Order: sequence, then structure tokens, then C-alpha cells
Amino acid sequence: MAPAKATNAVQLLLGSTALWLSQLGAETVSASKAVTAHLAAKWPETPLLLEASEFMAEESNEKFWHFLETVQELAIYKQTESDYSYYNLILKKAGQFLDNLHINLLKFAFSIRAYSPAIQMFQQIAADEPPPDGCNAFVVIHKKHTCKINEIKKLLKKAASRTRPYLFKGDHKFPTNKENLPVVILYAEMGTRAFSAFHKVLSEKAQNGEILYVLRHYIQKPSSRKMYLSGYGVELAIKSTEYKALDDTQVKTVTNTTVEDETEANEVQGFLFGKLKELYSDLRDNLTAFQKYLIESNKQMTPLKVWELQDLSFQAASQIMSTSVYDAIKLMKDISQNFPIKARLRMNILICLFQSTLISTVKNLRSQHLYNKT
Repeated sequence: MAPAKATNAVQLLLGSTALWLSQLGAETVSASKAVTAHLAAKWPETPLLLEASEFMAEESNEKFWHFLETVQELAIYKQTESDYSYYNLILKKAGQFLDNLHINLLKFAFSIRAYSPAIQMFQQIAADEPPPDGCNAFVVIHKKHTCKINEIKKLLKKAASRTRPYLFKGDHKFPTNKENLPVVILYAEMGTRAFSAFHKVLSEKAQNGEILYVLRHYIQKPSSRKMYLSGYGVELAIKSTEYKALDDTQVKTVTNTTVEDETEANEVQGFLFGKLKELYSDLRDNLTAFQKYLIESNKQMTPLKVWELQDLSFQAASQIMSTSVYDAIKLMKDISQNFPIKARLRMNILICLFQSTLISTVKNLRSQHLYNKT
């Protein structure tokens, strides 16, 4: 009987431990408010090598074709290397034609898959041809298709009698000085052996001035993985609607104190209220009321006069340059973000000048009055 009791005790202990772990996991899951979502495109994942070539094409057509020459059979390494190693290999090849700044831009383009839609566009164009069955790569010569290199010469003989194909703005044209030539469009995946074989023949003919060579991306066997797109992080905040009783007088006092603290040392439409309250302490309440009025009126988007639009850039630069080094960036940010309101900068400066002149005049009059009394 003792072994049976021991077995039951162990089973009870394991059961209670499993229950405790399940409750702990449930509490952890319920405590987490994060929701992870993936945005999948309607097309499969596109090769990074092709996206890198589109980045090169955006830089210049010459860089695109130079990059293409260096990666003719680079896709072969994808089968033996890890994804990270292959990624670094592409960046290394691209680094032959880009500086460090553009390499960082290329990395960023990879991270958000910025050029994947362009690859899919070419894939859709190829699907409309349609591609011949069982071909890793094929050419279209004035409405005629073939995936055999030895048939290119035959199709070129009567190409002029057939309709010339329409070329898109994003097509990659091999550099040539002539345009009125038979157009040969190659649909292939850059970096593969099938592409390399076609490219060698077509580039040679294009250099000899025989054809106009155009390349369009085509992936015979698209990836089985989904294409995830970059999106935005969204936070779901639940607002409490519970009624809470508050003392309005205390809230009003706090609000007024906060507003006064924020604006005490700052100018409002050219008036330095901190300085004015020091000089005229007996008018402190009136100045505070006037300050609040200016703050509220400053938020209104009123039409500007013609004279108020003159020399705005000069006036803004003048005020920024006259500010201390530590406050210059803050002032520049404030002016740029609130430019329609700050557009009255010229009037504010004139008011400041008038204010300083008025204060100095009052001081002189008081001094003169005291001197006359003595």
C-alpha cells in the first residue's frame, strides 16, 4: 500500500504544479497588451538581388548594368550560403559601386522591401506574354517568343516586318547610341545561369549595334514564402470613463499656475511679461490677464497683411541669430512648426523695439522727475 500512496502523492504534486504553471502562463498572457500583426502582400517574396538591381537602376542606368555584370551567376551561391551570408554578399557586390551612405540606404530599402513592388510589376508583365512552358528564361522579339538562344538570329531576320513592342518607363535598356533597332526583350532572373547565357549573346549584339537589348525581371519559380510588408506600430489605449469628482477651484488654480509658469519667462507676441511684471508689480494681475488674452489670440489663424509677409526669412533668421546658442535650435523648431502663427514675426520685433524704447523713456522721465523734486 505504501508504494501506491507514494505514487498518488507524486501524481497529485505534478498535477498541482501543472495547474500552477498554466495559471502563471495565463496571467502572463493576460497582462500583455501587445498585439502583433503581419501585413502580407498578394505576391510571394521577391529576391533581394533583384531588389538591389532596382536600387542601382534608380541611381543610374550605367550602375545597373555594371552591377549586373558582377552578379551574373550570383544566385548560385544562394543554394549553398545562409540567408545572412547571401545578404552580405549582395551588399559586398553593391559596395563596388556605392559609397557607405548609399549602402546604408540600400540596407534600409531591404528592410522595408521598397523595391519588391517593382519586381512584381515585371513579373506581371511577363505573365501577360505568356512565358513558354518549362523555360527558365526567354526572349520576345517583336511578338515572337523563344527560350532557345540559337533561334534568336532566325527571329531577328523578319523582326522589322512585325509590330515593335511598347517599352515602359521602368524598362532597363542596354546603353546604346541607336534607338531604331529590332527590340529584344529578355525575361530572366538576374544571377542565374540561364540569364548569364542569354545576357552574353544579347549584350554582344547590342554593343555591335544590331539590337536594342531590354531586360525585364522574370522568376520562373517564385518563392513559397509570403511577402511581408513594412507597416506602422499601433497602440490601443483604453480610456477610463469612470466618473471622478474633482474640486473645480483647485483644478483652475493648478491650470492657471501651469500656464503662468510656462509663459512667465517667454515672450508673447513681442511682450516680455516677465520683465514687465518686475517693473510694474502693481499691475501684475492686469498683465497676467493681457498675457492670457495674447496667448489665446496667438492660436487663431488670421489673414496676414501684405506688409507682414515682407522679409519673413530675414526676420526669422535675425531672431534666431540673436538668441543664445542653447535656445537657437528650440526657437528654430518652434518657428518651423508654427510658421503661420509665427509669420507675424516682423510685427513682434517692432513691438519689442517699441517696448524697450518705451521702458527706457519711462525710466528717464522718472529720473528727471525725481531730479526736479530735489
